[in-house]
Amino acid sequence: MTDSLVIIPTYNEIENIEAIIAAVLSLRKEFHILVVDDNSPDGTAEKVRSLQQQYTEQLFLEVRKGKHGLGTAYIHGFKWALARSYSYIFEMDADFSHTPSDLLRLYKACTNGADMVIGSRYKKGVNVVNWPLHRILLSYGASFYVKIITGMPIKDPTAGFVCFHRRVLEAIDLDKIKFVGYAFQIEMKFRAYRKKFNIEEISIIFTDREKGKSKMSTRIVWEAVFGVISMKMKSIFKKEGL
Repeated sequence: MTDSLVIIPTYNEIENIEAIIAAVLSLRKEFHILVVDDNSPDGTAEKVRSLQQQYTEQLFLEVRKGKHGLGTAYIHGFKWALARSYSYIFEMDADFSHTPSDLLRLYKACTNGADMVIGSRYKKGVNVVNWPLHRILLSYGASFYVKIITGMPIKDPTAGFVCFHRRVLEAIDLDKIKFVGYAFQIEMKFRAYRKKFNIEEISIIFTDREKGKSKMSTRIVWEAVFGVISMKMKSIFKKEGL
């Protein structure tokens, strides 16, 4: 039994899922993978089920009935992990925007004393490959905006490549997480920051997907813009869930 679980949320990732699973499970350290699939019509879940015959004790699948968003998929995965004995729980995309071998670097930082480790695109400049300029400006500008509003000393608060020690997830009331898109990533970091957990960032290179379609939408962007202000105000006046 390994101490580490990688949660990979999916919706229509049939072009990437087999390769990303193989890449993670071939690393020199043993990881388990939980795929949380939102009933993908392209057969992603069916492909994972077929791969479970090969990775009988390392690969797990949870299929939800509809497309409910990134945040709720991760919350589902966190609860699944906490019901078991994993000490280190990872967030990771299915599309190879996160380099699988960097899981080892996140794990090392977390086992060396960090409570939460972020794979950061912006710790050392801008380490993003194949994004158009407007996308880089939007993401980098959002990170600066979040830092100003929340006061968090985190260079990449919207990052989706993260390792949590289980004590962080146990301390956060997961049922009170409100956001589903990039604001979800910000909210998780903000709640951990407010609880004074030790948060570290390690520099990674983020590469835009080559296969499949991005899930970015205008609604997700606006949720992040207004959600950050709402989250900060509640933390000041209500201390809600923080």
